[in-house]
Amino acid sequence: MKARALVAWNVRRIRVDRGIPQEQLAYDAGIDRSYMSGLERQTENPTIDLLERLAETLGVRLSEFFVEPPKGAATPKPLSKGRKRIRLSVKDK
Repeated sequence: MKARALVAWNVRRIRVDRGIPQEQLAYDAGIDRSYMSGLERQTENPTIDLLERLAETLGVRLSEFFVEPPKGAATPKPLSKGRKRIRLSVKDK
């Protein structure tokens, strides 16, 4: 697996495992959401400084982005889309 694909796979894996939406990770790391999307789709080439910020934001070591996935590992599933509607109870209406 090439380095850019490896980083993209691991960033997404860690983000999804922690239940963090892409938009939230981008905001917390101080980058644009569309850049975050491009990083996970392998169309952006992140700098070491950016990878350090993402690692700090996710609470992992930078080396976690370079861990080889096991053979045949499935791509991390995306989080459910959209915002959850807040359901009001009968008392709140």
